Amino acid sequence: MKRKSRLAAWLLAAGLGTLAVSNSARAEDGAAALAGKTCGTLESRVAEIPGSGPVFLRSYDSSFGVGQTSELPLREAAFTYDNALAVIALVACGKTEPALRIGESLLSAATLDRARRQGRLRNTYRAGAQTQKPIPPNGWWDVTANRWFEDAYQVGSATGNVAWAGLALMTLGEATGEERFRNGAAELARWVVANTADPRGPGGFNGGVQGFDDKPQALTWKATEHNTDLVALFGWLERSGTPREGGGDWAGPEKAARGFLDRMWADGGGHFPTGTAPDGMTVNRATSGLDAQLWPLLLRGAPEAWRAALDYAEKAHGVDGGFDFNDDRDGMWVEGTAQAALVYRLLGRSDEAQRLLAEVGKEVSRGGHVWATREDSITTGLAIGPDSTTDDFRYYRRPHLAVTAWTVLAAVGWNPFTGERVK
Repeated sequence: MKRKSRLAAWLLAAGLGTLAVSNSARAEDGAAALAGKTCGTLESRVAEIPGSGPVFLRSYDSSFGVGQTSELPLREAAFTYDNALAVIALVACGKTEPALRIGESLLSAATLDRARRQGRLRNTYRAGAQTQKPIPPNGWWDVTANRWFEDAYQVGSATGNVAWAGLALMTLGEATGEERFRNGAAELARWVVANTADPRGPGGFNGGVQGFDDKPQALTWKATEHNTDLVALFGWLERSGTPREGGGDWAGPEKAARGFLDRMWADGGGHFPTGTAPDGMTVNRATSGLDAQLWPLLLRGAPEAWRAALDYAEKAHGVDGGFDFNDDRDGMWVEGTAQAALVYRLLGRSDEAQRLLAEVGKEVSRGGHVWATREDSITTGLAIGPDSTTDDFRYYRRPHLAVTAWTVLAAVGWNPFTGERVK
């Protein structure tokens, strides 16, 4: 009898094998319940918007008087990244119809921007039914100033956000068989290649564009996270046979983004740095990002050696119950903890995945959205924008759309980079 079989027999004889099976079953039941709850939340938020036409969902939920923000730029903000994740999560839930309502908005925005550019998505739109074309970015009326305002980041176009919208459209293309969604994703990828490719140093693609249309500002730093998103998008477009405008294929852009990751891995010595400084060449070692460690592991064909990044994340980002965004470990980033649960599932480490999902499940708000953090706020080590003089970007304890969507993906076991379930 093999050692593993002997151990199993001993556990059963002692009555402990039944306990282990029971605990495993309870964990799986807990994940299923969490999936059902969060899938239901996303579906209900779409249904709350009257009609059957295109919608964007509010990023910060305020149901049951919980999580309401007093910041005017955020009250009705529908961040593109959050809504793209909601599309993917709804498809993973088997809820294609509500996913299509959000996807139609992404497709419309990708088809024509107010600056008459195709393929440019803004970082943020206004939540609710989308009846205007082109769809305008988010804005708000300031009663004191008696005028309309927009935010420089929100009207910008971050490369990673555009890539995630492309992944959402590819997901809908797979779910519906409709070529127009894949063509929309290709339009977004075309914009990225035309506007953010940077062959300097490690190559790859830069951060995108920020600022208002009359004074756009190029974001010349490069992010491991963004280039990871692009490897997934370009690779999916290539596998699907979606044509590239002007001829050629998507293998070249995919190789450029993947080359950036390979350089970051080599420079990190067992983990992924967050990217480069604004010169596009110098590796940024000022802080560490959890998503930079986790997301490359979700890529199709990720090298086994990259799994060392998860070991690094456990040491550098691990906190009680989960993971922090950066390596100061000042609190639990719930979104990243859900991402880690999905990575553990992909790698066959189901016990760790279920443990993290149990912790994430504790952070579901009364409205059904999942809180962004466990603590009141946590640092990231990152700046909000190019004009920031400090590392002023933080996560706050607010019920959030993207966190809820990542919770769905981890609970049902869905890889957003491939459109496939993990075991």
